[in-house]
Order: sequence, then C-alpha cells, then structure tokens
Amino acid sequence: MAKQKRSWIDGPQIPADFDDPDAPGKWPGEKMGLPEKGAGSLISVARRIGGVCIDWAVSWMIAIVLTNFTDALGDVATSTLIIFVILGWLTGWFFARTPGHAVLGMGIARVDAEAPVGWWRALVRPLLTILILPAVMVDSDGRGLHDKATGTAVIRG
Repeated sequence: MAKQKRSWIDGPQIPADFDDPDAPGKWPGEKMGLPEKGAGSLISVARRIGGVCIDWAVSWMIAIVLTNFTDALGDVATSTLIIFVILGWLTGWFFARTPGHAVLGMGIARVDAEAPVGWWRALVRPLLTILILPAVMVDSDGRGLHDKATGTAVIRG
C-alpha cells in the first residue's frame, strides 16, 4: 500500500509508541529493562537530591573536623569539595552507594552489565556532580547527564 501524501491541513502527525526510540517509556527505566517499582527501579530526582545533600553534610562535617587540625586541604569550603569527591569515589567504587544513597535506600548500578561500577565510573560521577549542571540535566527517565556519561543509574536497593 502506498503512503498517502499529507498536507498542512492534516495537522501534525503524532508518532506511535514505538516510532521514537528517544521517547519516554511507560515508566522511568522501562527501556533499560528496569522494573517499574521495587528493587532495581530508578530513583526519582528528588530522592537523588536528598542523597547528595546527605553526602554534602557528611563531607562538610569531616571538613570542619579536619581543618581544626590542618589546613593542608585549604579552608572548610575547599576541604568539603575535596572530601565530597573522595567520599563519592571510594564509597561508589567499593560499596556501589554513597552514605546518602545508603540512608535513603538506593545505590549505583551499571546499565550495560551485571558488573560492578568500577573505579573510573565511581570517580567521574562525583567529579561531574560538583559541576552541578550534569546532575540536574536529566533525560526522560530522570537520569542525570553524569549517569548517562558513565553508563550508570541510581536504583532502589
């Protein structure tokens, strides 16, 4: 059957569910094979922000204590930033979750395999997070650009 010729009078053509591979799924993470609810499902942006705030508070408290003994890492603000990156890197690498993730019942997972997150993904995530923009710019699933860049997702777990 030949495709009908359309004119401007017909109005816009609305794509079907499977026409656009970048269109959002029925739930966040559906197109990545993640469940809608429960363990392994994607976390909301608000919950991820809560995790970052907890991690920042932990880093800030450590920085306050540390700067009382030495100024090797600079003042409290600079120390907090350095500790935030180190904390996110080491806990993401070894435990696949930061302290904020652990408190709120979430963790980091690779979306391409069942393998661990790995050291370089765990390092790049907090480095991009401190730039703020990659973390707040999200796709249709709610994954930040820092997660897309590293092939990871923050999931329940």
